[in-house]
Amino acid sequence: MTTIQEIMPQTDMIKWRRHLHRHPELSFHEVETAKYIKKVLADFPNLEVSSLTENSVIALLKGSKPGKTIALRADIDALPIVEEADVDFPSENPGVMHACGHDTHTAMLLGAVKVLSTMQDKIAGTVKFIFQPAEEEPPGGAKLLVEAGVMDDVDMVFGLHIAPNIPVGMIGTRKGPASAASDVFTLKIQGKGSHGSTPELSVDPIMIGVEIINNLNNIVSRNISPFDNAVISIGEFNAGKTANVIPDTAQIQGTVRTNNKEVRVSIQKRIEAIIDGICKMYDATYDLDYLLGYSEVNNDSDATDLVLAAAEKVVGKERIFEAPKMMGGEDFSAYTDVKPGSFFILGGGTAAQGCGYMNHHPKFKIMEDCFPVGSGMHAQLIVDILGQ
Repeated sequence: MTTIQEIMPQTDMIKWRRHLHRHPELSFHEVETAKYIKKVLADFPNLEVSSLTENSVIALLKGSKPGKTIALRADIDALPIVEEADVDFPSENPGVMHACGHDTHTAMLLGAVKVLSTMQDKIAGTVKFIFQPAEEEPPGGAKLLVEAGVMDDVDMVFGLHIAPNIPVGMIGTRKGPASAASDVFTLKIQGKGSHGSTPELSVDPIMIGVEIINNLNNIVSRNISPFDNAVISIGEFNAGKTANVIPDTAQIQGTVRTNNKEVRVSIQKRIEAIIDGICKMYDATYDLDYLLGYSEVNNDSDATDLVLAAAEKVVGKERIFEAPKMMGGEDFSAYTDVKPGSFFILGGGTAAQGCGYMNHHPKFKIMEDCFPVGSGMHAQLIVDILGQ
């Protein structure tokens, strides 16, 4: 018996993916990527293709009978990274790379579209294929699409993310929180500079910044329950230009990751209170920009059961695993904030196969053998939910 995975157009998906990999475009700049997706879709029957936001591509497949509307999403943007991956089709756009696998997500969804578009008579309902720009840069393309109404008529939404260090043919999912809310803060401390020999005349922003950072690092261990997940990381601390001068200002940037809405609010308030208190204590002023980024992806229980059922048919029960909670951010959350959905992990290859570098690494690489699995999952979900 032929499985849906076996009829996925692997040769086409490899061709589409390699073209996209050679021509990556950054978030909010995916002009040629969107044109290419529309060009590929033009060869498939029974589709209505449109754009709801800049550089997005939406393809509708209306079945022969009415029914639910199911959305499948792929992200299409790349990252500002110089490619170091050992591939025969490297990026031709200097300083830009598909280092998160969005080229593969797009190719796999196109593969599912190609197969499903020939099955209109077997579908009761509508499939909405979402090719989404700007996943990598807040506020995110998903939020803009939701505001434009992309989810208004959708009953459930599904998406996947490719992951290295996991064998090809493995599918991972979990119910409940599957990613973290990802917020960013930028702090500018305004002190008073002085010569290094007269620190008593200064309001030292470096010393103030160090004290702030030390106290921020205590929030998770002393203000958050050990049963909740939270991360506060400082990624930038810039101040001064020479050894013997205390500078006027210092800048700190950090990220906050949480899996719980109440914890998210609590940490923001605690960060603001610590910064305000320490700066006042030392007679410094400050400017704090706290950006609420993506919320956490919450996998609906019923939608995740559908993923598990589809995965059992595509790869077999023994190749399904429970994905760990990840503290990375993912703007698929904009969809699950408003409609039930599920986001799952696709194995992209092992370290022994050269796929040992994580997403966003300049040597990120995956095995193209996983494409029929990912596209097969998309198609199997539609057959299971909307098939006549």
